[in-house]
Amino acid sequence: MTNLSGYIFLLLAIVLGITSNGFLKSTDGFTNLGPTIFCAISIIACIFCLSKAMNIIPVGFTYATYGGLTIAAVTLFGVFKYNQIPNLYGFIGISLIIIGVILLNTLGKTT
Repeated sequence: MTNLSGYIFLLLAIVLGITSNGFLKSTDGFTNLGPTIFCAISIIACIFCLSKAMNIIPVGFTYATYGGLTIAAVTLFGVFKYNQIPNLYGFIGISLIIIGVILLNTLGKTT
């Protein structure tokens, strides 16, 4: 497997992570069966894709990228779907997360 396939699995994991976390609120504490099943299936698929990505990309890079981009995207999801606007400190924090992911993936090295 090539680095490209690792990043494709990572991208799929991020999309599935955003999907599952973004729709957790609609499960209403896991009392709505349809959204609960949807979230469970999407998080299982997310973890599968994340594990495949970790076979190719170093674990630290994979999980930091997954976590950072998922957090940032779910925050945007909350803005658009639930009208939950972060304050100034929230925007600064999300910006720092994104900057950290960029730095890690462009300048970070493993030995």
